[in-house]
Amino acid sequence: MKKQHIAFAIGGGVLIVIFLTLTNIFVLRHPDLTWTLYPAYAMILWPVSVFFTRKGRYKVFSYLVSFILVLYLVIENTRTTPHYPWALYAVFPIIGWSVFTVLGRWARTYAASWIGSAVAILYYVGLNLFLEPGHPWAVYPAFVFLWWPLSMYYAKTKRHLEFSIIASIYISAFFITVNTITTPHEIWAVYPIFAITWWPLSMYFYYYKKNLE
Repeated sequence: MKKQHIAFAIGGGVLIVIFLTLTNIFVLRHPDLTWTLYPAYAMILWPVSVFFTRKGRYKVFSYLVSFILVLYLVIENTRTTPHYPWALYAVFPIIGWSVFTVLGRWARTYAASWIGSAVAILYYVGLNLFLEPGHPWAVYPAFVFLWWPLSMYYAKTKRHLEFSIIASIYISAFFITVNTITTPHEIWAVYPIFAITWWPLSMYFYYYKKNLE
């Protein structure tokens, strides 16, 4: 049964690529066939995913898919815009997937979340400085990556009210920072901050009512 699933994935992928190629040639009459590389790439991942997941070889699956993804992005970057290395933005999290797969159980620890988020922030700050120094866009991925250790800590301690307060302060600080960087002449950060304050407020009254009962 497993072999049939793999054979179906391979056969279905090949048929889809052939169909799209023929449609491009005879129906759309477009001489450029390079766009068929995008669905072809997805069709390659289909049988690969079926093969390794059904055998339970998830680590090998993550390594192989990461390699295919990175190779695909580098080829596309070189082919379309060789003057700008945009693939570097996506390569880091893809490689990070394989790295944390190697780490196993340690990847789910609080220390790993801090180390991983710190490395990721430093990486994107470096890209910001060398590729796009005109605007400090690194604050956006930094905001996302810092959620990792923050949420992991409070998920383990189960201090939900405290998490809502700390997270609200953190989100508010992020919007204030973005407001100051992008449009300092217009104070718009008050709108999302007002909405965020309802989170800890509702959590407080929930626990207050729960304690009364």
